[in-house]
Amino acid sequence: MDTRAQVLTLLKKDSEKWVSGEMLSRRIGITRTAVWKNIGKLREDGYRIKSAPRRGYRFLATSEMLLPEVIGEALHTKVFGHRGIIHFRETDSTNARAKDLAARGAPEGRLIVAERQTGGRGRKGRTWFSPPDGGIYASLILRPVMPPSQVPRLTFVTAIAAAEALLHLTKLDVKIKWPNDILVNGKKLAGILTEITTDMDAVNYAVVGLGMNVNITNFPDDIRDRATSLLMETGVRFSRAAIVREYLTRLETYYHRLEISGFEPILKRWKELAQIIGQRVQVEMIDTIHVGQVEDIDPEGILILKTEEGDSCRILSGDVTFV
Repeated sequence: MDTRAQVLTLLKKDSEKWVSGEMLSRRIGITRTAVWKNIGKLREDGYRIKSAPRRGYRFLATSEMLLPEVIGEALHTKVFGHRGIIHFRETDSTNARAKDLAARGAPEGRLIVAERQTGGRGRKGRTWFSPPDGGIYASLILRPVMPPSQVPRLTFVTAIAAAEALLHLTKLDVKIKWPNDILVNGKKLAGILTEITTDMDAVNYAVVGLGMNVNITNFPDDIRDRATSLLMETGVRFSRAAIVREYLTRLETYYHRLEISGFEPILKRWKELAQIIGQRVQVEMIDTIHVGQVEDIDPEGILILKTEEGDSCRILSGDVTFV
């Protein structure tokens, strides 16, 4: 445990009273100047710590940042998040950083989080609005034993985990939109980006990225009418770390269920949360637009659409709008 962590542990242990700099110095074995410097580091990391002459320091509140120790403090997973949490104040993309680490051998379960992204991405290279401190920008490294053709299943697993985490922590009517969005009241609250690297006919590693609007109140003009956040929907600020913990717990559960029981129970739960079967939709693809009724989502995650002309289309990827 480094010095900063030791100072934090002692302050939190005696959070109901003042802790003198002299006591911290003696217990840790550092100078009082070093104590003061580490208090400064903790404050920079968002911890609220009060100080007073001749009284010392008093711990007031945990940081609201997505710091590894904040996420890990009450994380009830076996692997996810326990094989390293890498935190950035700012980065281009957590998915990009996760892919770099995975390519260098980082283990399954390593989590990369950021307070802000300068190049956050969604599907088809779209930009993901990533303002500081307002959202969850998190990417998890996975090393699944599966052929590349089955990778879309990871997006379904991730969507279920994100939706169930929100259902557990809020009273919102959360829905999944095929293939990778989380909606509330018809507006986009979160998105998922799954990227892989393959070796011959097997997946070398996969990265599942989650972008979620949590405490954001103002969106750019081009997405304002179709994006929302937890704060906008509820009027309440949420702990981002608490959401990440709940999400990781459910993601690990469904990931193992996929390994043990296959895709059928995953798809069944996804359909319950999506409620898309029988709905009339418009699907915009690269070179065409289809309008029709959703007949099913098949075992490979492909959308089966009966068009207005009576044809049955199998759609692997596209932008769905409910008509």
